[in-house]
Amino acid sequence: MITHLKGKLVEKNPTYVIIECAGVGYFLNISLHTFSSLSDEENIQLYTHLQVKEDSHTLFGFASKAEREIFRLLLSVSGIGSSTARTMLSSLSPEQVKEAIAGGHVATIQAIKGIGAKTAQRVILDLKDKILKVYDMDEVSLQSNNTTKEEALSALEVLGFVRRQSEKVVDRVLSQDSSLSVEAIIKLALKNL
Repeated sequence: MITHLKGKLVEKNPTYVIIECAGVGYFLNISLHTFSSLSDEENIQLYTHLQVKEDSHTLFGFASKAEREIFRLLLSVSGIGSSTARTMLSSLSPEQVKEAIAGGHVATIQAIKGIGAKTAQRVILDLKDKILKVYDMDEVSLQSNNTTKEEALSALEVLGFVRRQSEKVVDRVLSQDSSLSVEAIIKLALKNL
C-alpha cells in the first residue's frame, strides 16, 4: 500500500525514525543497517513495508529496495516474524544476509539472537533460490542512470522475468540502438528472452 516515504526527518533513533510527509508524521521501525546508512539531512526517502495485523498496522523503513525485499523474503519463512527479520538485518548487512543464504552458511544465520539451528536451515532451504532473484537489485539500479533502461527492466520484472537475465538482453538491445523507446526495448527483449 505504501511503497516509500519521502519527507522531513523529525526524529532518528537506532530502532525507529519519524518522517513528516505533508504534515503527517510516520513512525517507521528500522534496522541498525538502515540507521547507519541514514545521513542527518533534513529530507530523506525510505522504502517501506506495511504489516497489517488484527491489533496493529506497523510500518517498517529501509534504506534500499534490496533490504526491503530481503525483509519480505524472511517474513515468508515459517517461524520468522518481523522482529526476528529486523534483528537479522540489524546483526548483518543485507549483503551478508544474501551471502549467508546463497552460500548455505547455517552458522552465520544461527549466530543471530533468536534463531536456532532448525530455523537457520529452514531459512536457507526456503530462500536459497529466491534470494538470487534480488541478488543484484541495488547494484543494478545504482549503476544505471538510464531511465528508459530502468523502465524496461521494471516492466520485464512485472512480466515475470528475472532481472539479471533481462538486464543482459536489454543491454544487448541498447548496444545496437540506444535511442529506442521503452516499448521498443521491451518488444525486442521479449523476442530474445
